[in-house]
Amino acid sequence: MSFDFQTIMVVAVFVMGVIWGIDSAKFAPTRRAKIKEAEQKAGKSLSEEEIQKIAREPVLAEYSRALMPIILIVLILRSFIIEPFRIPSGSMMPTLLVGDFILVNKFSYGVRLPVTNTKILDTGAPQRGDVAVFRYPEDPSTDYIKRIVGLPGDHLKYINKTLYINGEPAKQEVIGSYQGVGSGVSMSGASERIEDITGVQHKILVIPNGVSVPGEVIVPQGQYFVMGDNRDNSRDSRFWGFLEEKYLKGRAFMIWMNWDSANGGVAWSRIGTNIK
Repeated sequence: MSFDFQTIMVVAVFVMGVIWGIDSAKFAPTRRAKIKEAEQKAGKSLSEEEIQKIAREPVLAEYSRALMPIILIVLILRSFIIEPFRIPSGSMMPTLLVGDFILVNKFSYGVRLPVTNTKILDTGAPQRGDVAVFRYPEDPSTDYIKRIVGLPGDHLKYINKTLYINGEPAKQEVIGSYQGVGSGVSMSGASERIEDITGVQHKILVIPNGVSVPGEVIVPQGQYFVMGDNRDNSRDSRFWGFLEEKYLKGRAFMIWMNWDSANGGVAWSRIGTNIK
């Protein structure tokens, strides 16, 4: 179990709920009785200031009552509907740039419990071409983002910068020489291409004279093969193997912000861009 932000929220909701529950069951009735007794003696309703002096709610109980519903709502949204992520590296260039903040649909691949990641409802499965966020199999506390290129049962080959799916090459159209900006300027000069993965078109970067990582695999059942769009600068299934279904977190679908200090801060043109 990884102790991440989601875990912290679950623990916070539990602790605040316990504090709130104990106070409501044990101490709140005593406070109400004191207030009622004081009102009977005074022969009138007490002001808020007078109530606070006679029976002030403990600070922990007050904050728990105020904050727990808010944290619970955020936890539900992040766990079951939409979760934000930040892109820390250039492995998905040119689709995603360093500094992109993205939104991930958490119910695309099934509804899962927070922290344990146990699937409780099947709502769909990954498709070829999806940009997916998942827990890195070699370190589940770290989130990765790659493109799904191979489904269970697929026969894949990667030869001379070309991906073959079940014997058919993923067609590539050369756009030209890539011009990187900000933290991605080091990729300037790479070949920018449009790749077609069985009908899903997206951009990739390759270094024509760079070292390729050839391979030929058959994707096992319940697992997937993922690759970065920056093909020569991505640590993906070519290096660490197949992605098990249990590590999936959701499908990335939108860029809601980009902040790259090496590119002058906010890139306004990327805000609201759909991820393809």
